[in-house]
Amino acid sequence: MTILRICFVGDSITAGTGDDQYLGWPGRLCATERAKGHDVTLYNLGIRSDTSPLIAARWRAECEARLPPPYPAALMFAFGINDTAEELAGSLRVRPADTIRIARQILGEAKAWLPTLMIGPVAVDESKMPLRIGLVRRDWRNQRVQQTARDLAAVASEVGVPYLDLYSLIGNDPAFSRALAAGDGVHPSSEGYAILATAIGSWMAWRAWFDG
Repeated sequence: MTILRICFVGDSITAGTGDDQYLGWPGRLCATERAKGHDVTLYNLGIRSDTSPLIAARWRAECEARLPPPYPAALMFAFGINDTAEELAGSLRVRPADTIRIARQILGEAKAWLPTLMIGPVAVDESKMPLRIGLVRRDWRNQRVQQTARDLAAVASEVGVPYLDLYSLIGNDPAFSRALAAGDGVHPSSEGYAILATAIGSWMAWRAWFDG
């Protein structure tokens, strides 16, 4: 049996926006491990619309408050898709060079502290763009999301943090595409979050935390 406290740090997809069951992929992921007999404590630190600079400003304090020694603990990050969103004025929320620089900073600090994993951004349904999020409208495009996924993969490799490229893994999955279409185009339906949880749950780096 593995005993582990995990902070999942990310954006609305980490938080599970659009999931009728309010579990998102972290809830499903940890419920599966719990059913296998592991003692997992989940802290979902996803915030809607968060970009890499916003996560950089908060992650350490939020995680330290939840992961006091001597309890076994780990970190999982999932961000980047909001960095690629274009505002109505035509500018990206975060420049790609800044996403790379900030991701390197976050992952480097995290790895030096605790076991760390990184999840890449997922595809969007461009037919539903631009998307109104509350009082703002933003436009996501898969070309930008895919390039950010590649950039984050390179940073994670450089830092030595295991990285799961979800864009390549399920970007063309018909079932996930249907889940995006059933959602708002960025946030999938419950079925989409189940697909994400299954993909992450079978990842060797995740399995190493429980089966190693």
